[in-house]
Amino acid sequence: MIHIVGGGLAGSEAAYQIAQSGHEVTIHEMRPIVMTGVHRTDRMAELVCSNSLKSVDLKNASGLLKKELRDLGSFVLDVAYRYAIPGGKALVVDRESFSDEITSTLESHPKIKIVREEITEIPDKDIWIIATGPATSDKLYNWILSTFGGGAYFFDAVAPVIDANTIDMSKVFFGNRYEDGKDYINCPMNKEEYLRFHDALAKAEVLPVEGFDKKLLFSRCQPIEEIAKSGVDAMRYGPLRPVGLGNFYAVVQLRRDNYAGTLFNIVGFQTRLKWPEQDRVFRMIPGLENAKIVRYGVMHANVYIEPYRLTDEFFRARGRNIFFAGQITGVEGYVESIATGLYVGRNVARMIEGRELQKFPVNTMIGALIDYVTKTPKLQPMYANFGILRRNS
Repeated sequence: MIHIVGGGLAGSEAAYQIAQSGHEVTIHEMRPIVMTGVHRTDRMAELVCSNSLKSVDLKNASGLLKKELRDLGSFVLDVAYRYAIPGGKALVVDRESFSDEITSTLESHPKIKIVREEITEIPDKDIWIIATGPATSDKLYNWILSTFGGGAYFFDAVAPVIDANTIDMSKVFFGNRYEDGKDYINCPMNKEEYLRFHDALAKAEVLPVEGFDKKLLFSRCQPIEEIAKSGVDAMRYGPLRPVGLGNFYAVVQLRRDNYAGTLFNIVGFQTRLKWPEQDRVFRMIPGLENAKIVRYGVMHANVYIEPYRLTDEFFRARGRNIFFAGQITGVEGYVESIATGLYVGRNVARMIEGRELQKFPVNTMIGALIDYVTKTPKLQPMYANFGILRRNS
C-alpha cells in the first residue's frame, strides 16, 4: 500500500502519477480537522501565497521547468493552464477553480482514496511519501526530527487580497510592465506620496513572530515592511519599481486573483503587519483609499529537511521506505514542488513494479534542481534558475 501525507501541490501530483500507473494510493490530508496558519480551505493543492506560478517564457528558468513538466505529463500543471487568467508572461491561475478541479479529479479517481486525518508519525509498514509542505504539523515535524535528525526553517509571508469593487479606478490604470497588455492594475505614486507611504510602512506595528530576529528570510519573500526598512528607495528598485509603466516615481501593482476579476492581490506585498495596520497603511496607496481587504497578509515559518543528510538522490530516507516531496525537500516555489511530486510519484510506481528508479539528467531544469537540493550541505531553499544547470557528467 502507498500512502501520501499531504494533499498539496506535490502530494496531488504524486498521487495522480502513481494512480495513473495503476497502483492504489491513499492521501492523508489533515484539513479541515486540523488547519494550518495559512490555509483557508480543505481543498487539495490550495495556493496559500501568490496565485502566480511565475514565468512561462522559455528564456526564463521557471518557463523551462514548466515546459519539461508538461512534456512529462504533469497533472497539476495541466490543470493550472486550464484555469489560467491574464497575467502577462506569468502563469496566473484562478486559485479556487484550480484547487476545486484537482480535488474533484482526485476524489473521483478509482485508484485514489482521501482520508481526512492528521498523521503524527510514520509506521514501518507500507510505502509513505511525506509531502506536507512548509506548513507541516508540529507533531509530524517533531517525529521527523526525532527519527532522522536535521531540519531547518525560514520565514515566508502572504500578500493581502483586495475586493476589486473597492478600488478607485479613477486613480489607477491597467497595463503590463514590459509588454503590451492590460493584465495589472497600476497605482502610481509621486515622490511626496511615496515618501509618506514609506515612512508609515517602516514605522507600522508588526505582529511578533518567534525567531524572526534570526533573520531567516527567503530573499524572494521579504515582507514589504522589511524592504522599506532597508532603505528609502529599496521599494522603488523592488516591487514598486516604475520601469516600463510610465514616468512615475513609484508604482504599486495589483494582480487578478480570480477569473471573474473581483479580487486582486497586491504584488510583492507579503507582510506581517497587524491587520488594522494593513488597513491603515495600504489605504495610503492611490486608488486604495477605501479598499476592503478580504484576505489579510500573514507571516509563517516554513520548515524543510536537508536531503543531503537524510535522503538519497530519489528523496528516499536512508534505510526506510519513506520518501519526501514538495517544499519540505528544500525546493522553493509552486512549480518546483510539483516537479518533486512528479519525480517521487513516478519513482515510487517504478519501485513497486520492480523497475530501476529513474533520475533526470542534470542538464535539464528538473534534474538540476533535484541534484542541487539532494547534494548540497547546509541547504538554503532553492528555486529553478539557470545557475544550477550543468552538463551531464
